[in-house]
Amino acid sequence: MARSDNLYELPKDLPVPVDDGACDHLLGMQLPSVSLASTDGRQVDLKSLPGRSVVYCYPRTGQPDKEPPEGWNEIPGARGCTPQSCAFRDHHGELQKLGARLFGLSTQSTEYQREAVERLHLSFELLSDADLVFTRALRLPTFKVDSMILIKRLTLILLDGRVEKVFYPVFPPDKNPREAIEWLSRNPLEGR
Repeated sequence: MARSDNLYELPKDLPVPVDDGACDHLLGMQLPSVSLASTDGRQVDLKSLPGRSVVYCYPRTGQPDKEPPEGWNEIPGARGCTPQSCAFRDHHGELQKLGARLFGLSTQSTEYQREAVERLHLSFELLSDADLVFTRALRLPTFKVDSMILIKRLTLILLDGRVEKVFYPVFPPDKNPREAIEWLSRNPLEGR
């Protein structure tokens, strides 16, 4: 199978991440005011956004012409950023109908993220936390590989700048949008 095909499929034998409690503190947390660079060329402060936002945090999207870090498939929860992003792309309209805006967030540079937005035809913004300001302020779980500090895969549902729901660990990543849609459907906002 060609290297580029592998990015879009999840291997059958991936290790399943376990809930290590690293996100237990997030539920109900008021976000700090942090400006994140967007692939749309603007700064986004998630704290200041009214209503609901779904923010899926992922380690890193791969590129078709580059090998992943050594041992990537053996790190629980590392593999699957491209399938997760494509699944969110495919369900973006459903999230919008439920009143939620959508963002992806990683520690990759905005330039790197723009390549993924174009290649994957993403209809939403990716946010860069390359300086780890947001990650550290929220004490998001991370791991280190090849001198990169990457966020462990998790998804936040925010309401008026506060964490309303946390999905962690997220596995399999390509099913995460459906989980978010189901939760939003069961928890509609009254009067909005």
